[in-house]
Amino acid sequence: MKKMAIQITAGKGPAECCRVVACVQSLMIKQAKQQGIQMKVLENKAGELNGTLLSATMMTTGDNLDMFIKEWTGTIQWIAQSPYRKYHKRKNWFVGVAAFDVKELMQWNPKDVKLETCRSSGPGGQNVNKVETAVRGTHLPSGLQVMAMDTRSQLENKNLCMVRLEAKILVWQTEQLVAQQQNQWQEHNALERGNPVKTIKADLF
Repeated sequence: MKKMAIQITAGKGPAECCRVVACVQSLMIKQAKQQGIQMKVLENKAGELNGTLLSATMMTTGDNLDMFIKEWTGTIQWIAQSPYRKYHKRKNWFVGVAAFDVKELMQWNPKDVKLETCRSSGPGGQNVNKVETAVRGTHLPSGLQVMAMDTRSQLENKNLCMVRLEAKILVWQTEQLVAQQQNQWQEHNALERGNPVKTIKADLF
């Protein structure tokens, strides 16, 4: 079973490109489902306008990922009238898609996590505030932290904390690679955009 992290980015593109990121993500999720590939959204960075994304990071798992990844990785060209600027002449919008093998990312090691318990705040009766059921997890190599106080069980909160922290670390690691990828994409944008791996013609509304 192969695992790949995928990120779609609008780079420094306008709102229309951010809309394309959201549309491409929807298409990829739909296609992955049809092909029996599991796709989980790790993080969506919202754009300024409703329904737009600056970037989208997903985790894909499956046995037949290679063809799917090959089809989408690179520059995607979307041809459509701008949904935001009625008389805008430009109709070509570009986003970049990068994929990374999870094995190449820094390995997740639970031993790198420092767990601390603290009192939970908020509703739930007196018991919640008297007992230290909330759990804070710190990933020592990166300094990233998450908090879990969803349940009254310290053990359940510890488990939740670890799951959330692992997902957060994965996004962080992917972003390190994506930052490099984005820089390359920006530097070679004229070249890359002249040779899209996929061209889609559809409304962005």
